[in-house]
Amino acid sequence: MIHAAAIAMILAGHAQRAPQPEAAPSAPEASVVKPISAVNNPAEGEITPQLDRAVTRGLAALARTQQPNGAFGEGQFGRSVAVTSLACLAFMADGNMPGRGPYAEQVQRGLNYVLDQCNESGLVATDSANSPMYGHGFATLFLGEVYGMTQGGPDTALASRTHQALVRAVRLIEQSQNEEGGWRYNPVPFDADLSVTICQIMALRSARNAGLEVSKDVIDKAVQYARSCQNPDGGFRYQLVAGPSAWPRTAAGIASLYYAGIYEDRAIDSGMKYLFATAMPGRMDMQAIHYHYGHYYAVQAMFLAGGDSWARWWPALRGQLISDQGENGAWNDPSHGSEYASAMSLIILQMPKRYLPIFQK
Repeated sequence: MIHAAAIAMILAGHAQRAPQPEAAPSAPEASVVKPISAVNNPAEGEITPQLDRAVTRGLAALARTQQPNGAFGEGQFGRSVAVTSLACLAFMADGNMPGRGPYAEQVQRGLNYVLDQCNESGLVATDSANSPMYGHGFATLFLGEVYGMTQGGPDTALASRTHQALVRAVRLIEQSQNEEGGWRYNPVPFDADLSVTICQIMALRSARNAGLEVSKDVIDKAVQYARSCQNPDGGFRYQLVAGPSAWPRTAAGIASLYYAGIYEDRAIDSGMKYLFATAMPGRMDMQAIHYHYGHYYAVQAMFLAGGDSWARWWPALRGQLISDQGENGAWNDPSHGSEYASAMSLIILQMPKRYLPIFQK
């Protein structure tokens, strides 16, 4: 199963949080003017005034928590590569990029922080990171989305640095895939689990979308691994060894297949039935362990499935997340903190904006 300790390993990048300034500056709450295109024009009814208000408040609250060095993360997850990458993706989901948008500075500082954690081996992690492949996957996804959205951008030095880091990060993912076709906590090809594997698959898909070459053999093996983790009930287990199904890793399993290029398959159909039966928004405690983690992947699965699945799931999840927003504009996760929960919630709520290339059909 996906244990609380395992999710903690996703986020942990440093043992102590850096000291906070007495008053962190608030970012502006105005919406950036965005061009309308086929890929970022929401369908009718997907975005409501209530959602707009929630996102505006949430982005401002998240921006206020950024540390002077550009990192995000609190407590044991202070200066986390994973949380920093997710927070920046939340800003980018509103169209912000380095040099563009009211949260351009937050994305720029976060990008610089992540680039500063890139090692010569290609691993993106702080020196004290535990189970670094979780954070590496999220960081590589972030780098791929930045590079894909800027197409080099006006700052050629930064674009070159981002490209070089992305190439090295992708090669490390390819080289650390184990014989089963998956990945595990550390960048060595010895073991695998589904929760680490989905992070790497999304990172590889983002890199390929941005124009990088990705090994087809690596993707094919990852697909086989994900398939092999499915149980007869349609749910997915944590590893290849026998184990129970659970909805968060089922969402990850379905997303793995979609991002590997599998769009129609009985494994997806049975997995979707399992999700609707066990994780329909509104029927579960929002403080349940892995709530934000699971819905981060579940909403992607439903969005990519489209049709009735998206039409049923999206309004229910949107309403539940909006109702759970705190008075200060943030969300909270009892196990992993406010910055993690806020970043995940904002990415989910902004899915219909279709700004991030990884979420464009």
